[in-house]
Amino acid sequence: MDADTCRHNSSGKCYAGAGSGFAHQPGQFARCCPANQWLVVAGGLARMWRPPSRHIAHYLYTEKRLAQPVRENEYRTAFCVVAIAIAIVYWDVLRSLGLAWYTDDNYSHGFFIAPLAAYFAWERRAEFTARPIKPSAFGLIVVAGSLVLLVGGILGAELFISRVSFLGVLTGTILFLYGWQRLRVLMFPLAFMLLMIPIPAIIFNQIAFPLQLLASNVGEYTISSLDIPILREGNVLILANAQLEVAEACSGIRSLVSLFTLGLVFGYFVDKRAWVRVVIALSSVPVAILANGLRVASAGVAAHNFGRAGAEGLFHEFSGWVVFVLAFLMMFGLQRLLQRFVPENLPPRVSNPDTVSI
Repeated sequence: MDADTCRHNSSGKCYAGAGSGFAHQPGQFARCCPANQWLVVAGGLARMWRPPSRHIAHYLYTEKRLAQPVRENEYRTAFCVVAIAIAIVYWDVLRSLGLAWYTDDNYSHGFFIAPLAAYFAWERRAEFTARPIKPSAFGLIVVAGSLVLLVGGILGAELFISRVSFLGVLTGTILFLYGWQRLRVLMFPLAFMLLMIPIPAIIFNQIAFPLQLLASNVGEYTISSLDIPILREGNVLILANAQLEVAEACSGIRSLVSLFTLGLVFGYFVDKRAWVRVVIALSSVPVAILANGLRVASAGVAAHNFGRAGAEGLFHEFSGWVVFVLAFLMMFGLQRLLQRFVPENLPPRVSNPDTVSI
């Protein structure tokens, strides 16, 4: 049928003639008449320019997913650059800190603090990257305040302030680049690094002397309970054939700081409950005092039986290690008691349906 015989009804529908029953074959509708050709072209353009919303959403999701690692890498690079700058600024402070660890036996455990803190931070890497990046301008205030502390510590020859400012700058940098949520993830490793900084001498002396008196009291009570005559004057123990002085080095502050650090690490690895970790860490204080008192008492017993020479030399050094191991065993026993009487609520085990219980 050609275009001359094509007709349209009132609704615009094409037909071949009244009652002819003609139906267009595929491809013939466009050739029927010029109006039909325009309809075909308009329909094709409409299909061509129809917004593919599903494809656009998929494209945007893919772009966002691919942009996240790129953003992480950018912030990681920025943090590495800032960390190098911090290391350059604090080089003299960090060098003096390492020298203090090497020369002062009270803080020789500082060599282990930084690697452990790095491990604690690495262990939280999945949680750290899962938190959103929301930089906070307050981090710049923390960095600026910490740098002021650094200048004040250098001018005032106060090593403690300048060393603490290093942790302040590190904390402020993380806050400025990543935000509060990611900083909370790293709060424990950052706080743990405080243990590597020697406390000021004025505070050290205020703690050491009471510990000397406590160790003397425990030693006197233990020795007298063994029916050995003893007289105590302050931190001096007077025996029948020897006189022992509980010096500052024997006050127990060295074992106290070391045991507190050990208690934190031990509690962190053996139990996931925060209150158990706190109890184990705080138990190191009475355990250290008791253990050091027993050390003083053992030195008094040795001096009573072998003279003053029996409490010095190899026995004095070896007894320190023995007492430290004994203190750790006390904390280990406390942890086992807590585990036995207050067990950790573990998720129930799912049994295999093919396994038969007998």
